[in-house]
Amino acid sequence: MVSKTTSTSFRRFGGLLGATLVEYIMGLGIAGVLLAAIASLMLFSARSFLALSNYSELNDNNRITIDTMTRELRECKRVITCTANQLEIEADGTTIRYHYSPGNRTLTRSQDGVPRTMLTGCDNISFNLGTQNPIGGTFAVVSTTDVTKAKVVNVFWNCSRTILGQKVNTESVQTARIVLRNQQ
Repeated sequence: MVSKTTSTSFRRFGGLLGATLVEYIMGLGIAGVLLAAIASLMLFSARSFLALSNYSELNDNNRITIDTMTRELRECKRVITCTANQLEIEADGTTIRYHYSPGNRTLTRSQDGVPRTMLTGCDNISFNLGTQNPIGGTFAVVSTTDVTKAKVVNVFWNCSRTILGQKVNTESVQTARIVLRNQQ
């Protein structure tokens, strides 16, 4: 039997076999850069997902609130009171009140004393009344504080959310000019 021994002590190009400390450090450096890139991509994806989720939630809540408010204001019998943060109307023998709490950043709807939170994360809300007579050459209406002359309710609000503790591009601004159809 013929036996041939092959030497494993040298590389093909003249170096010793095995890895050197410099090669290990280079490998760790490349792995670190790759892990940092993957972590950055994951963080960006998570922030984008949270932003889309916030936009979707804001849009849904705003749509439901504006639809409810528009329906009730168009069918209401009269406006009882209106301030910058509160609107109270009479509809079908019941009292409906929309109240903005700046401390809690919420818009609450109360019907016959039963509250329901409509919006959260509201930065500001404004209610004001107007007459139905437009200002010449514009679509703007004449503002009034007299609830007996009110034919239009202007509503404005701005809601926002945070992503990882920071307000980042997740604002939703809603405005509406609602004509009171059944105002007596």
